[in-house]
Amino acid sequence: MSRDWLEEHQIAFYFAAVVAAAIAGLSSAQFTGVAAMAITPAIAVLMYAMFLQIPFLELREAFANRRFVGALLLANFLLVPLMVWLVTWPLSSNQALLVGALLVLLTPCIDYVVVFTHLGKGDSRLVLAATPLLLLLQLLLLPLYLQLILGSQAGTVIELWPFAEAFLLLIVLPLVAAVLTESGGRRSLLVRAWSAGWAWLPVPAMALVLIVVVGSQIEAVVYQLDILAPLLPVYGAFLLLAPALGVLSSRLFGLEASAARAVAFSSGTRNSLVVLPLALALPESIRALAAAAVITQTLVELIGELIYLRAIPAMVRNS
Repeated sequence: MSRDWLEEHQIAFYFAAVVAAAIAGLSSAQFTGVAAMAITPAIAVLMYAMFLQIPFLELREAFANRRFVGALLLANFLLVPLMVWLVTWPLSSNQALLVGALLVLLTPCIDYVVVFTHLGKGDSRLVLAATPLLLLLQLLLLPLYLQLILGSQAGTVIELWPFAEAFLLLIVLPLVAAVLTESGGRRSLLVRAWSAGWAWLPVPAMALVLIVVVGSQIEAVVYQLDILAPLLPVYGAFLLLAPALGVLSSRLFGLEASAARAVAFSSGTRNSLVVLPLALALPESIRALAAAAVITQTLVELIGELIYLRAIPAMVRNS
């Protein structure tokens, strides 16, 4: 089994992981407990493996196609946040659902969006080159968005230290470690060999995270469907509107079809696995429901991506 084969079939692995985890999580309380304990180390491994594949030291390459970068940033950090503010308005009476939805909908994906963009006839190389910029900007802007949308509630629903601790341990440390590894690889054959070995791990690590996350949370999702139900029209509206905003932004910048599809996929695909640790660091009173809101978005999104594979190429045709 080659690495190329693994990457080519990764979508099938992810869906199989979700189905297997859901079955195990609903049928075994012991599995649910073990999966819950494995979330933090599994996400830390995934973050490091994923960050190692991102060319952080070549960030300037992300700016090579300025029109693409402009369209990508306009869509993800202005148009989509405005839309999220509007579509999440009906959730304002439930803090946990609102915060969970905001965490996931305000953060553009930096991992499997590259795969779906490629399968959907978009320019996945542009998305890959822009992932460091997307990650850095969303980490900087997420607190600002939460403050603007939640207003005075922001200070009461987000406890600074647990939130900062999760952010540092599961995002910043793997990020710094990956950058140092990339830098060391320019001078050391041993470090390059280390990185080459880790290059096999993003797909298995992603599947493992899906297993432990879905397996630990699926029971909460299923048994709280009536509470989580208000999220479904919100997530449905997002799936419908976000890629359209990406297409609009692309037209404003005059992008060609493959680049426009890439912006559309980025606009519609969110960073649920990266922000889940932040949801799990929320105050205990809203933590479980907010995490369930994030997982619900993941499940809805995986179905939505299958629709995107046909819909986005149809929306953006070659001229």
